[in-house]
Amino acid sequence: MSTPCIICVAITGSLPTKANNPAVPISVSEQIESTHAAFEAGASIVHAHVRNADETPSSDPEKFAALKEGLEKHCPGMIIQFSTGGRSGAGQTRGGMLPLAPDMASLSVGSNNFPTRVYENPPDLVDWLASEMLTYDVKPEIEAFDLSHILKARAMADAGQLAGTPYVQFVMGVKNAMPVDRDVFDYYIHTVKRLFGTDAPWCAAGIGSNQIILNEWAISSGGHARTGLEDNVRLDRDTLAPSNAALVERAAELCAKYERPVATWAQAREILGLKMPAA
Repeated sequence: MSTPCIICVAITGSLPTKANNPAVPISVSEQIESTHAAFEAGASIVHAHVRNADETPSSDPEKFAALKEGLEKHCPGMIIQFSTGGRSGAGQTRGGMLPLAPDMASLSVGSNNFPTRVYENPPDLVDWLASEMLTYDVKPEIEAFDLSHILKARAMADAGQLAGTPYVQFVMGVKNAMPVDRDVFDYYIHTVKRLFGTDAPWCAAGIGSNQIILNEWAISSGGHARTGLEDNVRLDRDTLAPSNAALVERAAELCAKYERPVATWAQAREILGLKMPAA
């Protein structure tokens, strides 16, 4: 396969702490430094959450603004994707950073079970987040925790709620949600191609030890890959990942195995239909 593979690095998330792995970047300065190393290792998208000083999740637009400014300075051209996930806030606070106009933002279009709670994405909030993304020209990454979420994305696109071809990410391995199942994974790919076209880009993310499995499935199947300390803090059962960059390097090795070039930031922008940054 000659199609370049986009590697997304999910640097922090809302859950892992330095007690889980000291390499988890918490402060904005740590996040910028960690992302820069991952960018140099081959990541062309950064998926970003922000945290408070006590490591708890935050949805503070000022923190997102500082992070965006630092990333644009130190990782020029890299695609900045902010999380609107439900662990970082409630209701419309989840989209309070969208007026900052990042390149992309995650968009969960339906609810599902998580390990200890229901991950609630009520229709009115989904509609509002989508409308904010249209207003500020932010491309959504559809977080598909279930097959119905892919079909919902098609319905939203048909209704004019999503611009361009949706970028769908399959999330597998969250406890109580979709497990890591190859038949389901293959059907997800089939569904994306049926609903959005055979050339529609898609991505996959695996949680915990499933990260490397989903990396390999996605890369070998022509999709794009997400890695990073948000989803997985280990290289193996006995070894903590020393950095986000180390996990990116592991994904890049799989790209080499399957003879796929790692996408540059410019190639990633072209694949996803994103504008180039101002000179």
